[in-house]
Amino acid sequence: MTSWTEMQNRSFYEATARQRAKYLLDEGTFHELVGPEAGLSSPHLPVLGEAVSFDDGVVTGVGKIGRRPVFVISQEGRFIGGSVGEVGGAKMVGVFQSALALYEKAAAKYPGDESRLPAILISFETGGVRLHEANAGLLAHAEVMEQIQICRGKIPVLSLVGSKLGCFGGMGFVSGATDLTIMSELGRVGLTGPEVIEEVLGKREFDASNRALIYRTTGGKHRHIMGSANYLAADTIHAFRAQVQRILALPYAEITAHRSIGSPALVEEQLGLTALAAEIKPKDAAEVWAYYGNANCETIPDLSTDEFLQHVKTRKGGSAS
Repeated sequence: MTSWTEMQNRSFYEATARQRAKYLLDEGTFHELVGPEAGLSSPHLPVLGEAVSFDDGVVTGVGKIGRRPVFVISQEGRFIGGSVGEVGGAKMVGVFQSALALYEKAAAKYPGDESRLPAILISFETGGVRLHEANAGLLAHAEVMEQIQICRGKIPVLSLVGSKLGCFGGMGFVSGATDLTIMSELGRVGLTGPEVIEEVLGKREFDASNRALIYRTTGGKHRHIMGSANYLAADTIHAFRAQVQRILALPYAEITAHRSIGSPALVEEQLGLTALAAEIKPKDAAEVWAYYGNANCETIPDLSTDEFLQHVKTRKGGSAS
């Protein structure tokens, strides 16, 4: 049996949802919430002749990192593309509600001690809404977004993106609404997936078979340059865990300073990017990298994570210019 220490070196990209959930937390502390033994599955899929999963493709649990209780939501891309339906969405909302209930108790018991207050990690691997459950899936997205807003001022909510399917569709919005995002260069975030873009606009507009193009457009390095991925980690569970540990050691006010949305000023910054795109009319993401001061942009995809972080120039302070 693989030990906790050995699992720390496992590729985050290759890890299952349950492995990510368990091994991001301190050894021996993970407790799964509403696991397969609860027997919950989508009521919609059997009607359509589809197979079900007794965790509905979402692993939820709680454990510790240091003294801090940490709740985890981890999506499994191998089950219907990590799509979000009624049961998976309800499990996600339940995590937020449990964390908020614990927050109230911990804040009263340990006033002024942030290290005792809960945090939430979301490990995304999803294409967005489960089309089989359209309205239920859309409602789940809205309910999760609402819970993130309720957590503001109380609980750090961190996005982790480095799994095979990336984070697309409505969950791309959800990841952007959290306090900050950690990605690996293999992670991808976007509203619309490459295959959908190609299907709607054609291969000349976006070639979904062009892996390099996809990563230049939605990958972790590009997102870090643009400021929407606050931290870039190497592709191991340990690297993601270590970055989470460093973040959770910060005062809550410092964590929330990384947000990319949530205020009129931040909305103006995002609109500024639209104006910038209209001004420079880039034909490729590399032209935007050059705009922010990066030389030899053609070499950026080949740099190791450490080399990239050592030399890269990013969109400072979330500004458009």
